[in-house]
Amino acid sequence: MYYIGLDVHKKTISFCVKDAAGRVHQEGKIGSSRRELDDWIRTLPQPRTMAMEATIFTGWIYDHLLPHAEKVKVAHPLMLRAIAAAKKKNDRIDAGKIADCLRCDFLPECNMASTEIRDRRRRISPQLRTGFDLPLRLAARASNGRWPIGWTTSLRAGHRLAAALH
Repeated sequence: MYYIGLDVHKKTISFCVKDAAGRVHQEGKIGSSRRELDDWIRTLPQPRTMAMEATIFTGWIYDHLLPHAEKVKVAHPLMLRAIAAAKKKNDRIDAGKIADCLRCDFLPECNMASTEIRDRRRRISPQLRTGFDLPLRLAARASNGRWPIGWTTSLRAGHRLAAALH
């Protein structure tokens, strides 16, 4: 089994490929595009397991890599930082540490929502997705601006809708 750690950024992805003994087989950097990922995947040894830190760009990369690996895992960024804290830090070292955490089964995984749920969340306006008053905002939408008439019913509906989205 080969363990591949990815450090994902907007324009580039740093990677490190290690075997079960921890020997580095490949290291490098590729562009963050589907075409470059496809070209890179063809050069990788098999069987392979991949892992990356959760970022804003993780979703599409996760979906793209899923058919090409035994497993694709996403690491919780805060918990990963606690494990892989180091004085020397760069993208190549981070990719290697992610590969090591994956290889030793120390990777603090986070739940990756299904593509359908992620698409549904993306469609919700950013104002509704952020902020501590999500149920209140959803209630305002549910009541169509008829405040304060029926505000308790609308607020309950907002709470139900907020719970359904998470």
